[in-house]
Amino acid sequence: MHFTGTVYRNPYWETFPLLQITQGCTHNKCKFCTMYRDVPFKLQPMEWIEEDLKEIAKVAPDASTIQLLSANPIAMTYDKLAPILEMINRYLPKMEYIYAATRVTDIRNKTVEQLKSLKEMGLREISLGIESGDDFTLERINKGYTYADILEQCHKLEDAGIDYWMTFLNGVAGREHSHAHAVNSAKIFSQCKPMLVGTGGLTLFPGTPLLKEAHRGEFTPLPEKEMLIELKTFVENLTCYCSFITHHTVSGKNLTGPDFLKRKESIIAALEREISHGDLDAMAAIRSGKRSL
Repeated sequence: MHFTGTVYRNPYWETFPLLQITQGCTHNKCKFCTMYRDVPFKLQPMEWIEEDLKEIAKVAPDASTIQLLSANPIAMTYDKLAPILEMINRYLPKMEYIYAATRVTDIRNKTVEQLKSLKEMGLREISLGIESGDDFTLERINKGYTYADILEQCHKLEDAGIDYWMTFLNGVAGREHSHAHAVNSAKIFSQCKPMLVGTGGLTLFPGTPLLKEAHRGEFTPLPEKEMLIELKTFVENLTCYCSFITHHTVSGKNLTGPDFLKRKESIIAALEREISHGDLDAMAAIRSGKRSL
């Protein structure tokens, strides 16, 4: 298999096998991330992809799911992506679900009809690293799009019938803009129809521009209690019919699962308990021990 350098797979997709079709990230400028900082974006050679599919077909000929790698493989145009999906189906004829993580901007270069075609070839579910629905925060962390872009591209996915996840990055606005980040993100997320909303807590990794800004006093990281308060504010304002996952920030007990709206009040109550009685030092220790997103 041709796995090159850093690759990322969604840990919540229990998919086997994995197929790398791109290297690096097209944007590679988010201030909180260094995952692909030294990996230039490029397409995996088609001969490598075909060789990998031949190998997969020998090991798992009945595979019905596959996850595409690396950072944002859906960035490639329809004309380049469609032949890869066709090749997957040729070598793995029982394929049903093709998954991929990607950026909001990767949907721009595809029409709804092209997205429908990709779905027919198996692209059923994607994960979008939204991080925030607040324009000030999006510009502050250099995500490369606005909340209007989020709404436009997510609605295209809905029209095409492709399921998608949205992520909220707890703490990324810092203390200075925490409340607006939480409220405005929930507002934008609630205007979309994600199958799942996931939240993660910010860790300032060595080498990230955001850590350097924190050292210069230009960014004030949230301590654990304020992270929980921000997450609670986000949950209080979120009105999506979706599943809900949270990690990085709290223990996760009673927080993760389907039917968010039915469980919303219990999630809020669990967060309130964490705010009042949680082991904040233990949470901080877990965060400080993280080495990557």
